Amino acid sequence: MKRFGIDIDGTVTCPSTFVPYLNNAFNLNITLNDIKQYDFTPLVNVSEEEFAKWFSSVEATIYANSPLANGAKEVLKNWEISHELYFISARGSHLIQLTKEWFLKNQLSYNHIELIGSHDKVETAKRYNVDIFFEDKHDNAVIIHEECKIPVILFNTPYNQDPIPNGVIRVNDWEEAALWVDYWLNQ
Repeated sequence: MKRFGIDIDGTVTCPSTFVPYLNNAFNLNITLNDIKQYDFTPLVNVSEEEFAKWFSSVEATIYANSPLANGAKEVLKNWEISHELYFISARGSHLIQLTKEWFLKNQLSYNHIELIGSHDKVETAKRYNVDIFFEDKHDNAVIIHEECKIPVILFNTPYNQDPIPNGVIRVNDWEEAALWVDYWLNQ
Protein backbone atom coordinates (compact mmCIF):
# COMPACT_ATOMS: atom_id res chain seq x y z
CA MET A 1 0.00 0.00 0.00
CA LYS A 2 1.32 3.41 -1.01
CA ARG A 3 0.35 6.84 0.27
CA PHE A 4 -0.59 9.23 -2.53
CA GLY A 5 -0.33 13.00 -2.01
CA ILE A 6 -2.86 14.66 -4.30
CA ASP A 7 -3.50 18.32 -5.02
CA ILE A 8 -7.18 19.23 -5.52
CA ASP A 9 -7.62 22.32 -7.70
CA GLY A 10 -6.55 21.89 -11.32
CA THR A 11 -5.64 18.28 -10.57
CA VAL A 12 -8.73 16.49 -9.24
CA THR A 13 -10.89 19.39 -10.41
CA CYS A 14 -10.93 20.52 -14.01
CA PRO A 15 -8.15 23.06 -14.72
CA SER A 16 -10.64 25.29 -16.56
CA THR A 17 -12.87 25.65 -13.47
CA PHE A 18 -11.98 29.33 -12.96
CA VAL A 19 -12.44 30.42 -16.60
CA PRO A 20 -16.20 31.22 -16.57
CA TYR A 21 -15.86 33.08 -13.26
CA LEU A 22 -12.96 35.18 -14.58
CA ASN A 23 -14.81 35.89 -17.83
CA ASN A 24 -17.95 36.95 -16.01
CA ALA A 25 -16.33 39.07 -13.30
CA PHE A 26 -13.74 40.82 -15.48
CA ASN A 27 -15.60 41.00 -18.79
CA LEU A 28 -13.14 38.67 -20.51
CA ASN A 29 -13.51 36.06 -23.22
CA ILE A 30 -10.70 33.65 -22.37
CA THR A 31 -10.29 29.89 -22.48
CA LEU A 32 -7.94 27.65 -20.54
CA ASN A 33 -5.45 27.97 -23.41
CA ASP A 34 -5.15 31.70 -22.68
CA ILE A 35 -3.91 31.03 -19.14
CA LYS A 36 -0.15 30.81 -19.62
CA GLN A 37 0.86 31.25 -15.97
CA TYR A 38 -0.53 30.19 -12.62
CA ASP A 39 -1.19 33.78 -11.50
CA PHE A 40 -4.44 35.19 -12.91
CA THR A 41 -3.75 38.88 -12.17
CA PRO A 42 -2.02 39.71 -15.50
CA LEU A 43 -5.13 38.45 -17.32
CA VAL A 44 -7.69 40.44 -15.37
CA ASN A 45 -6.04 43.88 -15.44
CA VAL A 46 -6.80 44.80 -11.83
CA SER A 47 -4.51 45.16 -8.84
CA GLU A 48 -3.50 42.11 -6.83
CA GLU A 49 -5.40 43.59 -3.89
CA GLU A 50 -8.57 44.03 -5.95
CA PHE A 51 -8.24 40.52 -7.37
CA ALA A 52 -7.70 39.04 -3.89
CA LYS A 53 -10.83 40.81 -2.64
CA TRP A 54 -12.87 39.46 -5.55
CA PHE A 55 -11.46 35.96 -5.12
CA SER A 56 -12.24 35.81 -1.41
CA SER A 57 -15.83 36.79 -2.21
CA VAL A 58 -16.31 33.94 -4.72
CA GLU A 59 -13.91 31.18 -3.69
CA ALA A 60 -16.53 29.19 -1.75
CA THR A 61 -18.90 29.25 -4.74
CA ILE A 62 -16.14 28.23 -7.15
CA TYR A 63 -14.85 25.41 -4.96
CA ALA A 64 -18.33 24.09 -4.13
CA ASN A 65 -19.18 23.87 -7.82
CA SER A 66 -15.85 22.74 -9.30
CA PRO A 67 -16.28 20.01 -11.91
CA LEU A 68 -14.12 16.92 -11.70
CA ALA A 69 -11.24 16.56 -14.15
CA ASN A 70 -11.96 13.97 -16.85
CA GLY A 71 -11.22 10.48 -15.58
CA ALA A 72 -10.31 11.56 -12.04
CA LYS A 73 -13.24 9.86 -10.32
CA GLU A 74 -12.68 6.49 -11.98
CA VAL A 75 -8.96 6.44 -11.24
CA LEU A 76 -9.34 7.65 -7.64
CA LYS A 77 -12.13 5.11 -6.98
CA ASN A 78 -9.78 2.40 -8.20
CA TRP A 79 -6.88 3.63 -6.06
CA GLU A 80 -8.92 4.07 -2.86
CA ILE A 81 -9.17 0.28 -2.60
CA SER A 82 -5.44 -0.35 -2.31
CA HIS A 83 -3.79 2.97 -1.42
CA GLU A 84 -4.08 5.83 1.05
CA LEU A 85 -5.29 9.05 -0.55
CA TYR A 86 -4.02 12.23 1.15
CA PHE A 87 -5.38 15.37 -0.49
CA ILE A 88 -3.06 18.32 0.13
CA SER A 89 -4.31 21.67 -1.11
CA ALA A 90 -3.34 25.34 -0.96
CA ARG A 91 -6.94 26.16 -0.07
CA GLY A 92 -7.39 27.92 3.26
CA SER A 93 -8.37 25.80 6.26
CA HIS A 94 -11.64 27.76 6.57
CA LEU A 95 -12.82 25.77 3.53
CA ILE A 96 -12.45 22.32 5.11
CA GLN A 97 -16.17 21.64 5.58
CA LEU A 98 -17.02 22.85 2.07
CA THR A 99 -14.20 20.68 0.67
CA LYS A 100 -15.36 17.57 2.53
CA GLU A 101 -18.92 18.21 1.27
CA TRP A 102 -17.57 18.48 -2.29
CA PHE A 103 -15.83 15.11 -1.90
CA LEU A 104 -19.06 13.58 -0.57
CA LYS A 105 -21.16 15.11 -3.38
CA ASN A 106 -18.70 13.73 -5.95
CA GLN A 107 -18.55 10.34 -4.22
CA LEU A 108 -14.81 10.49 -3.67
CA SER A 109 -13.17 8.83 -0.68
CA TYR A 110 -10.14 10.14 1.16
CA ASN A 111 -7.94 9.10 4.04
CA HIS A 112 -7.06 12.68 4.88
CA ILE A 113 -7.60 16.21 3.59
CA GLU A 114 -5.09 18.92 4.52
CA LEU A 115 -5.81 22.51 3.51
CA ILE A 116 -2.57 24.36 4.18
CA GLY A 117 -3.44 27.87 3.00
CA SER A 118 -0.26 28.24 0.91
CA HIS A 119 1.43 26.61 -2.05
CA ASP A 120 4.34 25.31 0.05
CA LYS A 121 3.40 21.65 0.17
CA VAL A 122 6.84 20.17 0.87
CA GLU A 123 6.54 20.10 4.67
CA THR A 124 3.07 18.57 4.49
CA ALA A 125 4.18 15.94 1.97
CA LYS A 126 7.11 15.08 4.27
CA ARG A 127 4.98 15.07 7.44
CA TYR A 128 2.56 12.56 5.92
CA ASN A 129 5.35 10.59 4.25
CA VAL A 130 3.68 10.43 0.84
CA ASP A 131 5.24 8.11 -1.73
CA ILE A 132 4.13 10.00 -4.85
CA PHE A 133 2.47 13.37 -5.49
CA PHE A 134 -0.04 14.61 -8.09
CA GLU A 135 0.05 18.32 -8.96
CA ASP A 136 -0.74 20.93 -11.63
CA LYS A 137 1.48 23.80 -10.43
CA HIS A 138 4.90 23.54 -12.09
CA ASP A 139 7.11 24.94 -9.32
CA ASN A 140 5.29 22.84 -6.69
CA ALA A 141 5.87 19.69 -8.73
CA VAL A 142 9.57 20.41 -9.13
CA ILE A 143 10.23 21.37 -5.50
CA ILE A 144 8.21 18.46 -4.08
CA HIS A 145 10.19 16.06 -6.26
CA GLU A 146 13.54 17.64 -5.34
CA GLU A 147 12.90 18.02 -1.60
CA CYS A 148 10.96 14.80 -0.98
CA LYS A 149 12.83 12.61 -3.48
CA ILE A 150 9.55 11.14 -4.77
CA PRO A 151 8.00 10.99 -8.24
CA VAL A 152 5.53 13.78 -9.00
CA ILE A 153 2.88 13.49 -11.67
CA LEU A 154 2.35 16.89 -13.31
CA PHE A 155 -0.97 17.30 -15.12
CA ASN A 156 -0.27 19.09 -18.39
CA THR A 157 -1.90 22.53 -18.69
CA PRO A 158 -1.09 25.70 -20.66
CA TYR A 159 0.13 27.34 -17.41
CA ASN A 160 2.79 24.74 -16.48
CA GLN A 161 4.92 24.45 -19.62
CA ASP A 162 8.37 25.18 -18.14
CA PRO A 163 10.90 22.33 -18.44
CA ILE A 164 10.73 19.56 -15.86
CA PRO A 165 13.47 17.41 -14.33
CA ASN A 166 13.56 13.63 -14.40
CA GLY A 167 11.28 12.48 -11.62
CA VAL A 168 8.51 14.89 -12.57
CA ILE A 169 6.30 13.08 -15.03
CA ARG A 170 4.05 15.11 -17.32
CA VAL A 171 0.71 13.46 -18.15
CA ASN A 172 -2.24 14.70 -20.18
CA ASP A 173 -5.02 13.11 -18.12
CA TRP A 174 -5.88 10.75 -15.28
CA GLU A 175 -5.78 7.73 -17.56
CA GLU A 176 -2.11 8.46 -18.39
CA ALA A 177 -1.43 9.05 -14.69
CA ALA A 178 -2.94 5.66 -13.82
CA LEU A 179 -0.84 3.93 -16.48
CA TRP A 180 2.35 5.53 -15.15
CA VAL A 181 1.44 4.62 -11.55
CA ASP A 182 0.77 1.01 -12.56
CA TYR A 183 4.19 0.86 -14.20
CA TRP A 184 5.81 2.48 -11.12
CA LEU A 185 4.08 0.11 -8.70
CA ASN A 186 5.23 -2.92 -10.67
CA GLN A 187 8.93 -1.94 -10.80
